[in-house]
Amino acid sequence: MAIASPSAPTFSTSFCCTRTESPAGLLRFPSIALTHSQRNRTHQLTRRLAVSSRFNSSTPSGAGGSVSPDNGDLQYELFHGFSPQRRRRGSPVFVTLPVDAVGTAGQVRRRKAMAQSFRALAAAGVEGVVMEVWWGLVERDRPRVYNWQGYLEIIALARRCGLKVRAIMAFHQCGTGPGDPHWIPLPLWVLEEIDKDPDLVYSDRFGRRNMEYISLGCDVLPVLCGRSPIQAYTDFMRNFRDAFRPFLGAIITGIQVGMGPAGELRYPSCPTQKLTWGWRSRELGEFQCYDKYMLASLNACAREVGMRGWGDGGPIGAGNLMQNPEQTEFFKSDSGSWNTPYGQFFLEWYSGMLLLHGERICKEAETIFRGTEVNTSAKVAGIHWHYSTQSHPSELTAGYYNTLTRDGYLPIVRMFGKYGFTLCCSCFEMQDKDEKQMNPVSSPEGYLKQLLLAARMCDVPLEGENAASNLDDGSFQQVVKMSKFYSDGLEKPSFSFNFVRMDKNMFEYQNWVRFTRFVRQMSNANIFRAKLGFGGDIHQFLTSRSDAKFGIAFAYC
Repeated sequence: MAIASPSAPTFSTSFCCTRTESPAGLLRFPSIALTHSQRNRTHQLTRRLAVSSRFNSSTPSGAGGSVSPDNGDLQYELFHGFSPQRRRRGSPVFVTLPVDAVGTAGQVRRRKAMAQSFRALAAAGVEGVVMEVWWGLVERDRPRVYNWQGYLEIIALARRCGLKVRAIMAFHQCGTGPGDPHWIPLPLWVLEEIDKDPDLVYSDRFGRRNMEYISLGCDVLPVLCGRSPIQAYTDFMRNFRDAFRPFLGAIITGIQVGMGPAGELRYPSCPTQKLTWGWRSRELGEFQCYDKYMLASLNACAREVGMRGWGDGGPIGAGNLMQNPEQTEFFKSDSGSWNTPYGQFFLEWYSGMLLLHGERICKEAETIFRGTEVNTSAKVAGIHWHYSTQSHPSELTAGYYNTLTRDGYLPIVRMFGKYGFTLCCSCFEMQDKDEKQMNPVSSPEGYLKQLLLAARMCDVPLEGENAASNLDDGSFQQVVKMSKFYSDGLEKPSFSFNFVRMDKNMFEYQNWVRFTRFVRQMSNANIFRAKLGFGGDIHQFLTSRSDAKFGIAFAYC
């Protein structure tokens, strides 16, 4: 039996005056309360822990969070010589692990190379690593049966190397299909339910379905073997908390909660693999509101405002993916229907549904990880290739009601702040002068500055990311510049950077020199060689060890 989703704050606009859960499960959209609150986190000194961590779990641990031995448990004895929230000057840098760090059978891949890579990162002064915890691997075969083994091994390796860990709750698909070397689908039992009811995933006006993430239109409906998607995400996070409780706050210092395709709070307006290069082709994207659950919600909202014709589907005249927005009826700057009462109604509903989805997950995650000394975060997509237009079409189709006259990111940041979440966003290395040569209406710096100002206004901590794995000095200096844009003038700035991602190119000599220089510049402190007992510089460490040289340089071929 489905449990009702947490109630949202009262919503009031000129179109939908109230937000309730109807008996039919129809979804309405809320506004986010303007109050801002942050969780006060206390810092406690660590103690020596003898921990037995369960690798395979089919049921959550008890309320007390104890973890007991069971079926080949791996015993860890943790000796923490540092506080759970070690303070350092400057901005810590994390490095995201390869997508396939854990294989389909739940095992860590390339263990020796991974260990050498971790030691090199620690010696360079990197604060920690970011690991994606894939729903499609952990709960792969049956609902409520979880296999955490590979991720526990990564945590143990990070601890031995003196690194912290950020874990991403990845509830989305990775890759383009079975032929993709990085292919990780949704859990098999979820795919079986989608086969029975294809409307569980998003659809555009042409009937093309996107399998990357479950449609938020059925967030609170019992469509996954008797559970709602929100319940499935909640159970997954709760079981993660119980299985990893001894490491939370000491080794695992951050949890990023996935909220959509690529882990970002957005609609799959165009497939993620195309979105990576969407700015080059200037794709508009497609509104994702044509599955029966989204249509039911849209239709109910249209009836409520007395405009039944507005609930039949998405906007007419939105053009095609590659079209110039100025040649479309909906997106064009002058007299485009995006700026009419109908356009405002639809975009309020469409973005409001996304906001409601984010709030539901934030509320559950905040409850689950409360008191664990970990920082929770969520990510917003970096869609900038129509930022200099009036209507911002590619942002609108992704669910961000951000135009020349409306701030679409501030409500999202306020919502994150309400639940004590950190904002994660990308494009920190991108510069307008480069992008505008290929696309005059693109502005990654304008997009990013808008988000950073919203975060400063709401006193929300920030995690930055790079959009592409550029390892040139110009890109690193741009990251430093944008981090200062956020931090300068703040009494207690909270900024960190996730470098995406670790691969063979990162450890090539010139790239490594530039990367370590960047880490030192961001941290504004000496490299923490002492914690691993290294002397000299990292280049001496790498070149003096043949196993490190071959284990790292060729680990990711």
